[in-house]
Amino acid sequence: MEDIQSEDFLKLLQELKLPFILDVREALEYHTYNIGGINIPLAKIQQSIDEEELELDKNQEIIVICQRGIRSKTAKTILQQNGFKNVRNLTGGLVKLQQYL
Repeated sequence: MEDIQSEDFLKLLQELKLPFILDVREALEYHTYNIGGINIPLAKIQQSIDEEELELDKNQEIIVICQRGIRSKTAKTILQQNGFKNVRNLTGGLVKLQQYL
């Protein structure tokens, strides 16, 4: 599935078409600033999948976010390798998104 740009992500939120948001930043970053969603740091994604802590339908739309879009891109790949089909990365991350808020 294609990644999502900040403008399109904001449109989804404004239209109340709320996707599942997975924030893969470290806990301190998440608690300092977040836009909601579930926080599972990138280093713990595979473990969460293996231990079935990530209770998601593999067909559900998931938008993965981080600070700049790099960690979330890696998390997207990990999720896809584990059978998740509708995963999108927020291109540019929260840094770019904040330009539109």
